[in-house]
Amino acid sequence: MANYLIGDVQGCDAALGRLLEKLDFSPSRDTAYLLGDLVNRGPESAAVLRRLMKLDAAARCLLGNHDLHLLAVAQGVRPARADDTLYEVLAAPDRERLLHWLRQQPLALFEHNCLMVHAGVLPSWSTQQTLDLAGEVQDTLRGPTFADFLHHMYGSKPAQWNDDLTGADRTRVIVNALTRMRFCSTDGVMEFGAKEGKAVAPAGFMPWFDVPSRRTAQTLVAFGHWSTLGLLQRDKLLALDTGCVWGGCLSAVQLEAGRQGHLIQVTCPQAQKPGQ
Repeated sequence: MANYLIGDVQGCDAALGRLLEKLDFSPSRDTAYLLGDLVNRGPESAAVLRRLMKLDAAARCLLGNHDLHLLAVAQGVRPARADDTLYEVLAAPDRERLLHWLRQQPLALFEHNCLMVHAGVLPSWSTQQTLDLAGEVQDTLRGPTFADFLHHMYGSKPAQWNDDLTGADRTRVIVNALTRMRFCSTDGVMEFGAKEGKAVAPAGFMPWFDVPSRRTAQTLVAFGHWSTLGLLQRDKLLALDTGCVWGGCLSAVQLEAGRQGHLIQVTCPQAQKPGQ
């Protein structure tokens, strides 16, 4: 029995299939934790979703910003962007089944002593608060008012968490932290303009995981999202977006009770340019 953390797939189903083969993955024995951005930019988003649905409980999947974007485009909240590759899902005969499955997925998980998110955790949040706040958004996405939520999801303000936030402002901060954040200040103000590596942090900001007072610093946190950061392995931190869709690798790390095991990768040549 093995547990694996897997970075951003972004519609690269062939690479995901080869990675699972390399892992000798068995749904009856093993569990794969996918850290979000299951779809978009790659060529086979619908195939990725179908593969993961078929794996059932053996695939535990987080929602990333691209996954939420797909739901918004499907609801007519946002138009597809020029570089989106979502048409295969939107035109699929099983479109509604795929989209329904997607919006049942969580924004955070804590299993095997590892906190899993797509992008980041605000420094003031504990592990339990992160899970509770993610649960608020998950309940909305799974409920009858999810389309209204998607209409108010976009935007970068407020840029800082406050326990007194309510309504759309509250859910927007939660979504932005969990699915978009790279840099923030020491007091938790998020910055969304910079998308390069951690060495080029804007003045007054730093990678969210380097904030000295971060409450989750003693918990293993695994995340994806940041392809220009690439693979980062520290004692209590694991970044796994290794740019599969941009011609890099799709990466997996075996998880053993809050500890990182060995790294497994497959190459994924693509003709894309780095982006989100």
